[in-house]
Amino acid sequence: MLKAFFIGVDIGTQGARVNLIDEKGNLIAVGEKSFVLDDSSREEQSTQLWEEAFNESFDKMLKALPHDFDRSRIVSMGVTSTSGTVIPMDKDWKPLHHAIMYSDKRSAPQGQRCKEAAEKANQNFTAFSFSTGLAKMVWYSESYPEKASLIHKWIHAADFITGKISGVWAVTDYTNAFKSGYDILNYSWPSYIYQELPIKKEWLPEVVASGEVIGTIDPAFAANYNLPNTIKVVAGITDGCASQIAAGAINPGEWNTTIGTTLVVKGVTEREIKDPLGRIYSHRHQLGFWMPGGASNTGADWVTNEFGKDLELLNEYADKHLPGANLSYPLRQHGERFPFVAPEAEGFEQERLSYEERFLANIEGVAYIERYAYQVIQELSGEKVKAVFTAGGASNSDAWLKIRSNVLNVPVYKMKHITGAFGAAILSASRTFFKDITEAVKQLTQIEKEVCPEPGLSEQYNQNFQRFLSLLEDKGYIKKEELNNA
Repeated sequence: MLKAFFIGVDIGTQGARVNLIDEKGNLIAVGEKSFVLDDSSREEQSTQLWEEAFNESFDKMLKALPHDFDRSRIVSMGVTSTSGTVIPMDKDWKPLHHAIMYSDKRSAPQGQRCKEAAEKANQNFTAFSFSTGLAKMVWYSESYPEKASLIHKWIHAADFITGKISGVWAVTDYTNAFKSGYDILNYSWPSYIYQELPIKKEWLPEVVASGEVIGTIDPAFAANYNLPNTIKVVAGITDGCASQIAAGAINPGEWNTTIGTTLVVKGVTEREIKDPLGRIYSHRHQLGFWMPGGASNTGADWVTNEFGKDLELLNEYADKHLPGANLSYPLRQHGERFPFVAPEAEGFEQERLSYEERFLANIEGVAYIERYAYQVIQELSGEKVKAVFTAGGASNSDAWLKIRSNVLNVPVYKMKHITGAFGAAILSASRTFFKDITEAVKQLTQIEKEVCPEPGLSEQYNQNFQRFLSLLEDKGYIKKEELNNA
């Protein structure tokens, strides 16, 4: 039987990546290209730089294929990129300005105004900040009024490469449109955007579900790479959601934790989570479910910086000394935003610990923060967390996986392929080859490792977790009512 193949593209902050996978979820070929960044790259990036990096990555991916590879079996393509990055386009679909990056803080005052306008209009989502697309649209309109008159559409980072591939520019997806103010509950652009803010209604793109087919590959692009004109192009998705798909957390009750510089959780619920403290926000699932998420300032940045030379020995020590008796909170910056809001929060650890004891206490501390995150999620959603799929550097430690499974008291699954480009490839297959995203994820993700809780160890960790929460309460980071609910 002839195979089917799918392409996923990821335009990240620091480079481009292209994956080609088959219908069994095997990674067939990869192409990558880093960007040359300067001091202004956190505020703006050249879309030409993106396009050149994408083209080079795409070419590398194709050249990695066998000479007899049948390119006619490539079914579809999908793109992921950063959330909150936007680009003003003219009527000829040329950028009027560099891409305004999600990390650009110049639009902080506009973010506050967007928040106030959304609150006044009783909108469901009001947590606008400098990192949201809508704030950047307002900032650009006010900062460059002469160029604003030339705007034809605002598009997002993923939309730009999607447009280059397909020639379809005026369509975006739910996840990218969300931080530009799109109402994912009522599937519409709220009127306050163009009535209360300096935004024109005609600037806003059509919005469809991520993975919906929006066109086929542009003939000129196809000819340039000797590809068939039949390849379908789908609406894209934000990078966090693409990684969630790659990690396999796509059904209600399934969650993904990525522990990198920060700890990020994303999952699926049947009902929308409404968090009065704004710690959690929800994207819309392809099948109408909700995809909530939150990000802690706690993470694993300290691992390489403080213990990087001895990780193999430290993990061996940790595995032999579970559970540890010491409590640490390895927050390496000032303030916490999730799973509790405490601008004054500071990390802590017990005194006079050995080098090995410090490492063990720190990785356990991250696991306690992760558990508290899921306690908050279960309380707000009324739905049980059934399993956790994991990604990020922390997933490479067997000892840490064991700790986390027992602290969380649920199975933890480490997936074989967890990149955004892999998730974008799965997304492109979800409505072109499979019935939907659930079936695509089931068929295309591969579990590399499964770790399950051990009853005795899990109970010991539950006692330590309660001690950890009490310590957070003593320091004023969480309140007694929160502690009781946990």
